[in-house]
Amino acid sequence: MKKKYLLIIEYEGTAYHGWQFQKNGISIQEVIETALTKITKAKTSVLSSGRTDAGVHAEGMPAHFVTESKMKPFEFLFALNSQLPLDITVREVRKVPMSFNARGSAKRKLYRYSVLNRDHPSALNYRRSWFIPHALDIAAMRRATKYFIGKHDFTSFRAGNCNAKTPIRILNRVEILKQGSFLQFEFEGKGFLKHMVRNLVGTLVHVGRKKISARQVKTILEARNRKIAGPTAPAQGLCLVKVSY
Repeated sequence: MKKKYLLIIEYEGTAYHGWQFQKNGISIQEVIETALTKITKAKTSVLSSGRTDAGVHAEGMPAHFVTESKMKPFEFLFALNSQLPLDITVREVRKVPMSFNARGSAKRKLYRYSVLNRDHPSALNYRRSWFIPHALDIAAMRRATKYFIGKHDFTSFRAGNCNAKTPIRILNRVEILKQGSFLQFEFEGKGFLKHMVRNLVGTLVHVGRKKISARQVKTILEARNRKIAGPTAPAQGLCLVKVSY
C-alpha cells in the first residue's frame, strides 16, 4: 500500500545549485532523491513546497514523497541522515494523508534575510549573511517596508526570467529586526516570485544607504519596472525559515 510522508529539511545551500534539479550542477532535490531511492530500493521522487536559488539556505523546507516501503517515520529519519552529507539534514519525518501536497497545501512562508552591518566581516558568518560596512538608516528602511505589506503587483521586484503566471502577491508581514551587528529582514506571505525577497532587500538597502528615499519605494512598486528598483541582494543571506500548513 502506498503511503505519503512529509520531510522537514534543513540545509546550508552554499555547495548546491538550489533546491530543484539542474543540468549544470548538483541540487538539494537530487541528493535527497538519491538517498531515498537507495533506502527504499525503488525510484522515489520528492516534491517540495517551492524552490530556493543557488546558495540559498533553509531551516525548514517541507517536501513529500510517496512510497510502498514499510519503514516507519523514525526509521526514515535515521536512514536519511546516515546517507545525507553534513550540510543537509532531515529534521522531521511524519506520515501525512495522501491528499496532502507540500506545495499546494502551503498557507504561508517565512523568509529571513541576514545582513551583517559593521566595519569588519565575519569568518564564521560569511556564508549566511550579506556583509555591508556602510552606515544604514534603519528607521528609513523600516518606513519603506510598509509599502510592501498587502496585495501588490511585484513586477518591479521579480527576476527577468521569472515564469510565474501572475506578479500579484500578498505580503502579510515585513519586518526589520536588529540583533547586535545583524539586521534580520523577515518576509511572510503565501507565495513569492523568483528573486523577490532578494530584490526587496536590495532596494531597502538602497534606502538605508540614502541612495533613494523611503517614499520612493512606493513609486518603484507602482512603476512595475525591475530596472528602477535596487540590486538583487546576494543569495547567501537568504534563508527559508518555515512553511505553515
